[in-house]
Amino acid sequence: MQLRSYASGMKNFFLDKVFVGACALVVAGAAVAAAWAIAAYPPPETFAKLTAVRNPSVREAQWWRTSCAGVQCTLCPWKCFLPEGARGRCRVRMNSGGQLLTLVYQNPVSVHLDPIEKKPVFHLLPGSLIYSLATVGCNLTCTFCQNWEISQIYPEQAQGKTIVPKALRVIDTGGGRLSAEVEQGEVETLSPEEVVKAALATRCRSVAYTYSEPAVYFEYVLETAKLAKKKGLKNVLVSGGYIEPGPLAELAPYFDVVKIDLKGFNENFYRKTVGGELKFVLRTLRELKAHHVLTEVVNLVVPTMNDDEVELKSMAKWIKENLGPDTPLFFSRFSPQYRLQNLPATPVETLEKAARFAKGEGLRYVYIGNVPGHPLESTYCPVCGQVLIKRYGYRILEYKLDKDGRCPRDGTKIPGIWE
Repeated sequence: MQLRSYASGMKNFFLDKVFVGACALVVAGAAVAAAWAIAAYPPPETFAKLTAVRNPSVREAQWWRTSCAGVQCTLCPWKCFLPEGARGRCRVRMNSGGQLLTLVYQNPVSVHLDPIEKKPVFHLLPGSLIYSLATVGCNLTCTFCQNWEISQIYPEQAQGKTIVPKALRVIDTGGGRLSAEVEQGEVETLSPEEVVKAALATRCRSVAYTYSEPAVYFEYVLETAKLAKKKGLKNVLVSGGYIEPGPLAELAPYFDVVKIDLKGFNENFYRKTVGGELKFVLRTLRELKAHHVLTEVVNLVVPTMNDDEVELKSMAKWIKENLGPDTPLFFSRFSPQYRLQNLPATPVETLEKAARFAKGEGLRYVYIGNVPGHPLESTYCPVCGQVLIKRYGYRILEYKLDKDGRCPRDGTKIPGIWE
């Protein structure tokens, strides 16, 4: 009796499994059929019809391939599969008519003149101005993002026009004093040619692709960086490092400095708080080393989330072993914002402890960020300890390097671009 009951139960179990499997196959088949139908006969009100053909912000993207009934973006590690009308995680790349489009080409949402120290970048032309721009979009979802108003929105949510600096006039006010006046204008688009022209007219020595995530507006970055380099400007990429090796290799020849936000050293933290995977960022850092691009690394230290002492030591050790002891490393102070307003600002003592760990692992250029006036804002000679570049916030108070970037006391060569 028990054997018959067991056999009957197993029969029902397998019948249920077969039924569920059949249903899944039917649903999958219907989904594939629908995707093919949409690709072959696009609905009349798709993006392709609603968007003007001559919209200067919309053009074919790079780094994608046709896949099944859609396209696959190959720009970043997400490798989003996009059926007709779908967008990637970045919100700014879309399948329209079987073609991947970028929706933000020459459409910046934020353009400013910044001191280069604001990036922060400390080993490139200290005290100079850098022409800084960004479009909307990002392929990560950091809960502590300080620029979430532009990184976490769609292009349609951005304002129609952007105020951009167009020229910088230096005025002699008498008595040996000078002042500056910035000419600004409102634009709907800003072409790569216009970016370079404005950077030169505002007396900037470099261009930064920053604020959001420049990897997602790859085409705009690449064309602008090429023109900037031809005109003698330096290029700086400020990125989370979430990009595939191929696109990175295409960008690398045009960039003088890449600043990578290494947001932590724990895969679980990256998945839960950053919305990505640490291994891909580490791969990007190794690739930059292989391409011989000067790389500076920033770690925003968030209390209770990525300030574990073991992880901070492991990060510093990894940087030394994989990137070299001359790699500049910043530990920056977190301020409550976006989705982490419940947390306090990072104690300065925590940053100082992290800096000690990094120096103990053998890193020679360790900085503390977002703490104006702190001694570790400055650059020191790793041999004699002399202050070579004394900083207060974004200001340069003293500059002692010679024209070759050497310490005047002992001749130690400091890595960087100084002239």
